[in-house]
Amino acid sequence: MNTDKYVVVDIETTGHSPAKGDRIIQLAIVTIENGMIRDTYTKFINPERKIPMFIQDLTGISDADVADAKPFETYADIIFEKMQNAIFVAHNTNFDLPFLQKELQRSGLPKWNGLTMDTVELSRLLYPTAISYKLQDITADLGISLGNAHRADDDAYATAELFLRSKKELELLPYETLSLLHKRSFQLKSDLSRLLYEETAKKRESHFNGMDHFNGIPLKPRKLPDNSVRGQFKAKKDWNERLNEVFPKFERRESQFQMMSAIQETLDNADEMVIEASTGMGKTIAYLLPAANHALATGKQVMVSTYTTHLQDQLVWNEAGIVEKFIGEPVKIALIKGLSHYIDLTRFAEILYGDDESYDETFTIMQILIWLTKTTTGDLNELNVSSGGQLLLDKIRRSHTRRPGREEKSYDFYEYALEQARRADIIVTNHAYLLNQPHSSESLLDNVGAVILDEAHQTVQAAVSQYEKTFVYTQWKYIFGQIGTSEEKQLYSKLKIAADKSGFATPTEMAKLDALFIGFTIAFDRISTMLSLEFTEKFKARKHKKNSMLLSEIPYNSNDFSELLRLLNAWIDLSQTILQKAEKIAEKSIEEKLIIAEWRYWTQELMLKAVEFSEIFVFPINDEVSWIEGDLRSLPNSLSLYKRPFEVKSIIERVTAPLRGQKAVIWLSGTMTVPSNERFIVGQLGVPESVPITKYEPPKDFYQGARVFVIEDMPDIQQVSQNDYIEAVADAVIRTVLVTEGRCFVLFTSQDMLRKTVDLIQDTQLLDDYMLFAQGISSGSRMRLLKSFQRFQKSVLFGTNSFWEGVDVPGDALRAVVVVRLPFTSPDEPVFKAKSEMISKEGINPFLHYALPEAVLRLRQGFGRLIRSKEDQGLFIVLDRRIETKSYGQEFLDALPDVGVSKVSLEKMVTDIEHWYNKQ
Repeated sequence: MNTDKYVVVDIETTGHSPAKGDRIIQLAIVTIENGMIRDTYTKFINPERKIPMFIQDLTGISDADVADAKPFETYADIIFEKMQNAIFVAHNTNFDLPFLQKELQRSGLPKWNGLTMDTVELSRLLYPTAISYKLQDITADLGISLGNAHRADDDAYATAELFLRSKKELELLPYETLSLLHKRSFQLKSDLSRLLYEETAKKRESHFNGMDHFNGIPLKPRKLPDNSVRGQFKAKKDWNERLNEVFPKFERRESQFQMMSAIQETLDNADEMVIEASTGMGKTIAYLLPAANHALATGKQVMVSTYTTHLQDQLVWNEAGIVEKFIGEPVKIALIKGLSHYIDLTRFAEILYGDDESYDETFTIMQILIWLTKTTTGDLNELNVSSGGQLLLDKIRRSHTRRPGREEKSYDFYEYALEQARRADIIVTNHAYLLNQPHSSESLLDNVGAVILDEAHQTVQAAVSQYEKTFVYTQWKYIFGQIGTSEEKQLYSKLKIAADKSGFATPTEMAKLDALFIGFTIAFDRISTMLSLEFTEKFKARKHKKNSMLLSEIPYNSNDFSELLRLLNAWIDLSQTILQKAEKIAEKSIEEKLIIAEWRYWTQELMLKAVEFSEIFVFPINDEVSWIEGDLRSLPNSLSLYKRPFEVKSIIERVTAPLRGQKAVIWLSGTMTVPSNERFIVGQLGVPESVPITKYEPPKDFYQGARVFVIEDMPDIQQVSQNDYIEAVADAVIRTVLVTEGRCFVLFTSQDMLRKTVDLIQDTQLLDDYMLFAQGISSGSRMRLLKSFQRFQKSVLFGTNSFWEGVDVPGDALRAVVVVRLPFTSPDEPVFKAKSEMISKEGINPFLHYALPEAVLRLRQGFGRLIRSKEDQGLFIVLDRRIETKSYGQEFLDALPDVGVSKVSLEKMVTDIEHWYNKQ
C-alpha cells in the first residue's frame, strides 16, 4: 500500500441503510498523493428506484438528475481500481464504506481491504474546541470552501481539504505530544495511528519546540501582563467626540450618554446605583468605558460580574479592543472563574500515565493533550467532548480539597488567572465567584474600587445555585461501583494488593474499610428503597411519570439517615488515615502511585457526598426547602434530592454590605422591574429602599420593526388535554416557520411539552427541510445549540427556561419568537410550593406577589431576544390565550414595549406576516 496515497470518498444515497436496500445516487472520489490533490472523479448513479422527497430536498438531487445515469456496476471496476493501494478517507467512514462495500459485492467484485481514516474523528481530535464536527460546520470554522453541502462532489473536495489541513495541524504539534498521542492511538476507531506514527517519526530527533512542560506534558507558554506603574492618566469624558473617533459610523444614542455620565459619577463618588437599561442601549460599552476611566485614573480595579460565561468571554475578547481605542492606551482586562472551571494538571498527569477505562476516556485524553498546546486559560469549558468524556473532565477539575505544590503552582491555570486578575485594570468574573469572595483567602475585592453587576437580577439565581445541595442516586451508585468491595475486582482490590505489598495498611484496617463500605452501601440501598416506595405510593394515580414532592411530605425515620452518615464518616476517616500512611512510603511503583491517587480522588468525592447528605437529611435548616424528584418508570435510578435556600438576600449582603460607603456598587439589568412591583428584584438583592431605580430607554423608533401577535383561536390551555394543546402548538409552529422561512425561537416552560411537540412536528415531516435544534434533545450546550442555529438559514430552536434570556441573536438571524405558554412556574414545583406556603402565612397573596411578577419578568426577557438593534425586525407570537382572557393578562402586555398588539386568528396572522414580508 502506498502510504502517501489517499482516496477521499463521499456518497449521496436514497437512505441510511444498505442492508434495507438503499442505494448510491452520487459518488465522488478525490485522490491525494504526496500531500497534493491529484485527481477528482464524480458520477451521478442511477439507483434504479425512486429517490425519497426528503433526500431530494436534502441533496438537491432529483429523479431527473439520475434518469440518464448508469447503475453502479457500470462504474464499479473504475471505482475499485481507484481505491487500490490507497488509504480510504471519508467524513464518517462508517457510513460511506459499508455502502461502497455492498455495491462492490453486488457488482461481483471482492470486498475492499485497507486502512481507513475518518475526518470526523480526526477533526474532533485536532480541533477539540470546535462547536460542531458536521462537515459544513467544521469547514466553515476553518475557512474551507464548501459549495453545496450534501452534494458528493463538493463534500468530497471539502473533506480532502479538511484532511490536508488536519495533517498540517498535526505537523505543528511538539514531539512529546505526538508521542503521547501515538501510544493511545491504537484504540481509535479509524487508522489514525498511521498518521501519528509518521509525524512522531519525523520529529523523533527534535525535542525543542518552544513549549513549557509539566510532568512531560507540553503546555502553551503563558506570559503575565506587565505590572509596571502607569503614568498620570486623565479620565476621558468627552464621550461623543471619542466614540466618533473610534467608530466612523457611530450613531449617537442620548440615553447611552446619560447612562455613561451617571455611572461615571457613581464610580467617582463610591455610591450605589440601580439601572434598568433596555435592549439596544449599548449598555456594555456604557459601563465599560467609565469603568476603564475610573480604574486608570484611581489605580483601583473595577470588578465586572456577569451571569453567563458567554457574556464574560464576550467582554474580554470583543469589547476590550473598543475600550482601548476609546481610552487611547492599553487597558488590562482579566477573566477569572471558579476553581472547577480549570484543569488540575497533576490529576490529569496521574490519569495520563494510567490505563484508560473506555474509548471516550482515551479520546478525551488525546483531545486534552492537543488542547494544552493551544490554550492559555486552561478553562475546561472550551472543550467539546462526548458525554463519556465529560466524566473524565469532572475527574480533572480543580477543587478546594487539593492545593497545588510549589512547583505545580507555577503551571497552574487558576493561579495564572488569579495573578492576571491581580494585575488587571478591570476584572471580569461571574456572580457565583463574586459571591464566594468573602469566604476566600484569595479575595480579589481588597484592591477593587467598584463592583458592577451586569444581568444583576441573576445574582439571585447565582446565590441559590451556590448554596443548593443535591443528592443523586445514580451518582452515588457510580462512586460505589468505582470503589467496589473485596469480592469485586475494582479499586478496593487494587488498593489491598498495594497495601499488602508496601505495608501502608494492615490486613485488619483493610478488612474494616471493606466492612464499613458494605455497611453504608446496604444502608444506602435501604433508604433508597424506602424513598422509592413512598414516592410510588404518593403518585400512583398520576398520569405523569416524572414527579416531585417536598421531603417534608415523606414520613421517614431520621435514625436510618444518621446511621448511614455515621458509617460513611467512619469509612472516610479510616480511608484518610490509610492515605496519609501511603503518602509517607517513599518507594512506590508508578502503578501504586496511580492506585493511591485514584483512591484519594474517590475518597474526596465521598466526602463531598457526605456533606450533601448530612445537610439535606440529617441537619436540615428551617429557612431552606428540600424536595425529591423521580420518574416512576425507573425508580430508584431516577431519584434526585435537592436542598435550596428560601431567600438569598442575606447571602448577597455578605458581599455587598461591606462595600457600601467604601466602594461603588452598580446593579444593572435589562429587566429589573415589573409594572405592578418595581422593587420585586431589588428587594431580593437587598438593595436599600433609599437607592432608586434609574431607567434608560432606547430611541422611540427602536422597536419599529417589531410586531406582537396574540393568537385568538388557540385552545384554552386550562380547558383541553395536554395532547390536544400540543397538537395545536405543533400546527401553529409549523405554519409560523413556513411563513417566516425559519429563524424562529419556540419557547416552552416544560421540557416534557417541548419534547412531545418536537416529536409531533418531526412525525409530520412538514419541516424536514429545516434544521431543528431542541434543548435537551439535540446534543451540546445552550451556546453550542445557539451557534448551530445561527449557522443555518432555515433553522428553528426549541428552548426552555434558559433560552428566555441571556442569548443574543442580532439582525435577521432571528425572525420570530413563539411563546407556547405564559412562563408561570408550575404550582407543583417544590420550591414554588414551599415559598408560596411561607408567603401565605404572612397574609400575602403568593400569586400576585411572587408567581405573577416572575412570569412577567420572563416574558419581558423572552421579548428581549427579538429586537437587539433599531434595524432588527421580528415577530413576537403568544399562543397562550390567557394573556387575553385573564384579568392578569394586561400585566404581561404592559410589560412589553409599546409596539401594538394584534389579536388575530392563526390564519389571519399567517396572512398578515406574508403581507408584511412582501412590503420589506
